[in-house]
Amino acid sequence: MLLTITSTHRPASDLSYLLHKHPDKVHEIEISTGVAHVFYPEVSETRCTVCLLLDIDPVALVRRSSGSRGNDFALEQYVNDRPYVASSFMSAAIVKAFSTAMNGRCKDKPELVTVPMPLEVELAAIPVRGGETVVKELFEPLGYTIHLQRHPVDPKFPEWGESRYFTLRLTNTVTVQQLLSHLYILIPVCDNDKHYWIGQQEMEKLLEKGKDWLPTHPAREFINLRYLKHQRSLANQAMEILLKDEVSEGDEEETVITEPEQKLRVHDLRLQAVRDELVKANAKTVVDLGCGEGKLLKLLLAENQFERILGMDVSYRSLEIAKDKLKLDKLLPKQRERIELIQGSLTYRDHRIEGFDAAALVEVIEHLDEPRLATLEKIIFRYAKPVDVVITTPNAEYNQRFQHFEQGQMRHTDHRFEWTRAEFQQWGNRIAEQYNYSVVYKPVGEEDPEVGALTQMALFTTKEFIIGGQRFGSYGK
Repeated sequence: MLLTITSTHRPASDLSYLLHKHPDKVHEIEISTGVAHVFYPEVSETRCTVCLLLDIDPVALVRRSSGSRGNDFALEQYVNDRPYVASSFMSAAIVKAFSTAMNGRCKDKPELVTVPMPLEVELAAIPVRGGETVVKELFEPLGYTIHLQRHPVDPKFPEWGESRYFTLRLTNTVTVQQLLSHLYILIPVCDNDKHYWIGQQEMEKLLEKGKDWLPTHPAREFINLRYLKHQRSLANQAMEILLKDEVSEGDEEETVITEPEQKLRVHDLRLQAVRDELVKANAKTVVDLGCGEGKLLKLLLAENQFERILGMDVSYRSLEIAKDKLKLDKLLPKQRERIELIQGSLTYRDHRIEGFDAAALVEVIEHLDEPRLATLEKIIFRYAKPVDVVITTPNAEYNQRFQHFEQGQMRHTDHRFEWTRAEFQQWGNRIAEQYNYSVVYKPVGEEDPEVGALTQMALFTTKEFIIGGQRFGSYGK
């Protein structure tokens, strides 16, 4: 079985430093049932490829199985695909051959560890139970471009049909550490099998290797169950840990501002403004991304204009609260059909949020660091591509009006940034130009003549819906 990893980073030879394997040597690493060979078929300034080749000893494989008190004469011990396909043997070899890289260490060039690189992976033969759909559900949310070639059972007998074996090619721009952690976990998940006993230690490996991406992966329950070989008790423990530290992407500060006749929480004011814009847009289907406890969803549900409403949040607990507050179990059937809650992350592509008339992101973007924000841009404006997108974010200029606020202080401890009006418009204008949208900006709440409103809003509309500067048509027609 063969795994190749190719880098076109400049200089491409940096890959050898990260993997801690000298390109002028052939490295041999003993594994439980054979030998893993690491070598470089090409190394240059522009392209570097490393190969991990497993040489599995079938006799050692049978002897290992025989020691497990199973049926020593079972045909499976002698007739199986294990020496020839990428399976848990490959995952075990990855962690043994590239342990330094997987642990995020690089002695000679430590600065490379956090550098995303253009990488291409090829697995010459990987069994996938569930076929192409499973591969896409596992790798697409992580940003991979996938090329699959399915192999027939026997080319000489096409009537026998297709096998469950594929040649898999993946391309992505990620760190080497991220790539290896993805492969380590997802290869056996594709195979839906493991060659060793699964216990508490294996659950800990899953949580450790997947800590940076598994908690927000849309298929995390599927991954969790398959990786732990369908042991429900372990899978349930792992899910509890994954969900324990979630933070809702839509939670915000509880600042109070004074209106002439009543006091409104700033967050409520924002939600009303967003609702009003969605109504004006004449949207019929709306997705609230980072819906939190469902406050905007409640406002949307009260408007008969919205025929389909979807709320998505990374926090399972927030969705449970939203379900309770919206009283979904008590809604009349026609009302219940209009609304759905799903768990998901804004930093992974998710087909469930595609095809909507409009999307709302209320106080969400400032919770994302720069790489995740760049991913969100692509997910919303390239893939989901709603006609209208409404985004709100704090106006950093207004912070000086708060008492006891220090210079540079942010309104929420989880904020990664807070933009001035100029910075927000610079970002929005770039997005609009890059993805063929028009954009206008509005204040939310009373405007201070010097520093503007407390919250700023951007309204994006795809130019495919505009002629001569005028919006035309209506949704669904």
